[in-house]
Amino acid sequence: MKVMYGALMAGMLALPVPVPVQAQETISLTVASSHPTVVPWVGMIQTHFMARTDEILAQTGTYRIAWNEAFGGQLYKANATLTSVEEGITDVGWVFSFLEQAKLPLSQASSNAPFASANPPAILAVMEELYETNEAFRNEWEQHNLKVLGFTATDLYDIYTKTPLTGIDDIAGMKISAPGVLGNWLRGTDANAVDGALTTYYTDVQTGVSDGVLTLALGALPIKLYEVAPIINRFDAGGAFSGAIAINRDSWDGLPEEVQNAMIEAGKHYTVSHGEDLVARHEGALNKMVELGAGQSVPVQIVDMPEGELAKWANKLPNVAREWAEPLDARGIPASEFLAAYLEALRARGEVPVRDWDK
Repeated sequence: MKVMYGALMAGMLALPVPVPVQAQETISLTVASSHPTVVPWVGMIQTHFMARTDEILAQTGTYRIAWNEAFGGQLYKANATLTSVEEGITDVGWVFSFLEQAKLPLSQASSNAPFASANPPAILAVMEELYETNEAFRNEWEQHNLKVLGFTATDLYDIYTKTPLTGIDDIAGMKISAPGVLGNWLRGTDANAVDGALTTYYTDVQTGVSDGVLTLALGALPIKLYEVAPIINRFDAGGAFSGAIAINRDSWDGLPEEVQNAMIEAGKHYTVSHGEDLVARHEGALNKMVELGAGQSVPVQIVDMPEGELAKWANKLPNVAREWAEPLDARGIPASEFLAAYLEALRARGEVPVRDWDK
């Protein structure tokens, strides 16, 4: 009997000891934007930033995020993207830096150095690098009670009109819609800049507020701009830094370190993927608009501008980079230094600006 008891005890001791299952913690976060998810860089917040964060957290299963999605202007419009993250109206949101010239002055460097690069991944890599290495640039974002997680840029800019252009001289006297600071790209052309955004362009042209739009293919396609402005006058006028995915600092500070690390990695994944997407989809978007607009009363047409027109456009402009930088320098904001760092970082990656705004 003792032998049997001893064997039974030995068998029980050999069994694995049950490990308590740790309960998964659910964290609720609101993610929002002024623009709809059909705009590629907004849709990629879902498909790349949020999805990658979820994927990383699933590896341990300790935390999961319940995302409360409010895309497409449900919580705020394009003129309130910064304050809405800053004040916690949303936890995570896309901040549209073009419309925040006063609060994010250094972020306007690429917009005030037109045609510096037609390589969006290079622009994104430079801005990410500068955010890590340039204290003034980083502080201008973080002073607004937020942390930047990923960066956005534009694909290449063209001018969309109702009738074809033969060159940049033809926009003289026209009203051209452009977002915020990009209105500066029209100075010296004798065109009149009309402040607008992707959310207003269609109506602007349809109602005669403007005669055309300075915009990008990946934005024009989903808003069906080609229906009212069917002529795509192709300048390939370079890209620009356009903003960032950011999280409210109070929300950030309340997150566990594992979740923070997952979001940082997901933000880097978003930035790289977004840059690759801009390149891959730009040409396709142009061709898609031609296809979709083939049956219109005025079919969609891509009109390639003659060689040298982009340089001609650049040389029509006053030195908008200097005009932008010098007043900021006088206020103690190192704009000239930042501009030079931006352009030199582009050159180091093999980019050749159409005009050397820093020299």
